[in-house]
Amino acid sequence: QLSEDVERVSENPTDERGGEMEVHEDASSVILPDSELGTSAPSLRFSKTCLKNVFSVILLFIYLLLMAVAVFLVYQTINDFREKLKHPVMSVSYKEVSLYDAPGIAFYPGKAQLLSCKHHYYDHILPLINPGQPGDIECTTQRINYTDPFTNQTMKYALIVQGPRDVKKKELVFLQFHLNGTDQDFSAIDYLLFSSFEEFINSPEKAEFMKNCESSYSSWKFSGGFRTWVKMSLVKTKEEDGSETVEFKQETSVVNYIDQRAQPRSDQLFFVVFEWKDPFIQTVQDIITANPWNMIALLCGIFLALFKAADFAKLSVKWMIKIRKRHLKRRSQAMNHIS
Repeated sequence: QLSEDVERVSENPTDERGGEMEVHEDASSVILPDSELGTSAPSLRFSKTCLKNVFSVILLFIYLLLMAVAVFLVYQTINDFREKLKHPVMSVSYKEVSLYDAPGIAFYPGKAQLLSCKHHYYDHILPLINPGQPGDIECTTQRINYTDPFTNQTMKYALIVQGPRDVKKKELVFLQFHLNGTDQDFSAIDYLLFSSFEEFINSPEKAEFMKNCESSYSSWKFSGGFRTWVKMSLVKTKEEDGSETVEFKQETSVVNYIDQRAQPRSDQLFFVVFEWKDPFIQTVQDIITANPWNMIALLCGIFLALFKAADFAKLSVKWMIKIRKRHLKRRSQAMNHIS
């Protein structure tokens, strides 16, 4: 409003000249008191101008404070984004399936002999008819010899058996081994699990395939004289380069086998059951929680606020300088009129 008044006065110089003439006439005829000439109206206008200048300075400091806060937010946002890039978060998701790819079960029986192997459903295993005697082998098996991947000298004999697939029918694989004698205090059979039996069958280099499996997967044991119940779960891990690795987690429970054969024997019987724990495949991958688009949008908003604040501060300073110059000009004109 003050600037409009000043512009209106500058646009109407005739009023100023008329006022100047009146001042000259009054000054030539009558000497007015000081209170009526230079104290009442100029002091009121000066107080309003001073108040507006103080208010503008306060606003300027407020906007400078907001600019400092915006700069701090930019710095903090960039630091948080860099920290999130360095420390990704592990994400775990579950996918439900009705059929698994049949896993491969590699046994290393040594001197032990496979007596029977059968697929059962709905978690129902019939009692053994002739324990310790050869029975039906209804599983898909493959025998293979290959060199030890860690020594490259010794030969290893492996018996590969196709694992269960149908998780809804609770399909399981029940195997029985027989060991006639051993020179060790404890008897056990090593085994390992790999992800796809079909991939093993279709592999042109089965020995090399098994060497890679033994290098990649962990091996476990089950003991003689017990029924070992293995419940498997599948975990897929996605690496940073896009590759995917597969591993098995398993829960085992051991039940003592009561040998009810007519004559006590020195041989060992091994019983092991493999089934899926649940129909969920667990997928693990590292994800970066920092979203670059959110950060870019936030930075754009902060920089826009900074430019607006800087523009306001520049205009405020220019306005205060302009008002100050006009005030000094009007004051000098008033002094000239009085003189």
